[in-house]
Amino acid sequence: MNISEYQNYHETKSHTAADFPYNTYICSIPADFPSVPLHWHSELELIVIKKGRGIVSVDLQKQEVASGDIALIRPGRLHSIERDGGHTMEYENIILKPELLISGENDLCAVRFINPLMEGAIPSETFLTPALSFYREAAEYIRQIDLLCGTQPEGYQLAVKGLLFQFFFLLITNRREKEKETSSAAQTRSLEKMKTILKYVEEHYADHVTIDDMAEITCYSKSHFMKFFKSHMGTGFIDYLNDYRLTMAERMLMSSDAPVLEVAQASGFDNLSYFNRMFKRKYGQAPGVRRKRPFSA
Repeated sequence: MNISEYQNYHETKSHTAADFPYNTYICSIPADFPSVPLHWHSELELIVIKKGRGIVSVDLQKQEVASGDIALIRPGRLHSIERDGGHTMEYENIILKPELLISGENDLCAVRFINPLMEGAIPSETFLTPALSFYREAAEYIRQIDLLCGTQPEGYQLAVKGLLFQFFFLLITNRREKEKETSSAAQTRSLEKMKTILKYVEEHYADHVTIDDMAEITCYSKSHFMKFFKSHMGTGFIDYLNDYRLTMAERMLMSSDAPVLEVAQASGFDNLSYFNRMFKRKYGQAPGVRRKRPFSA
């Protein structure tokens, strides 16, 4: 199970056709999952907050979000979603491939606007809130797209693409002139290193992963890797790895009837008693109890 499967597991059907790469999922924290771990992918993602409050992190910068806010996650950007204290949050998760808006390599709109916007060469707001002058119009485009995807009238794909073009036109015409993506070359390199690390964890969390392995893939010494990871993530690598494993174990536990031992092993824990102890520490319940009563206080 990868992070995308984890985040979208509960959705029983896609709102769009397989050959039209625009999908919408309704998610709830903590009802569906306690949090979405830090990850990245090649698609564009829009996180539209419907109810409650939470925290969205983009490239390791955390932002409190509330009902009505829209987070724009460009392809390749590290991001995570979590609770804000004891608050719950319901949000719409929109995933689309940039190719949906590109007709070919020499497409003028793609070359001059879409690709630069996706890559960050054209700066844009990451968080669209009611405080922005163009927020109401942007939110209305998303609302209209949702209605079209929900009813799917003949030719709705044409209207969806048209509204998406208008949405991105709005972002471009209201771009922050003062910003030229101020991250330095060093910051960019650090983010790329973090993406390498997190992707490795996502793909190998079920395996035996060591500090030596991580030092090798980052071309750091063991001590430098541990210092680098903690300075960017605020926690040690082993603690992060175990927490990620527990997150995936909880999803496996809730989405299957596999024995607890099998879940523990599939999520990277060889010792069942250690897994049970760590799971209870994180979720306040033993794995078997969590499966029967997932939402107890």
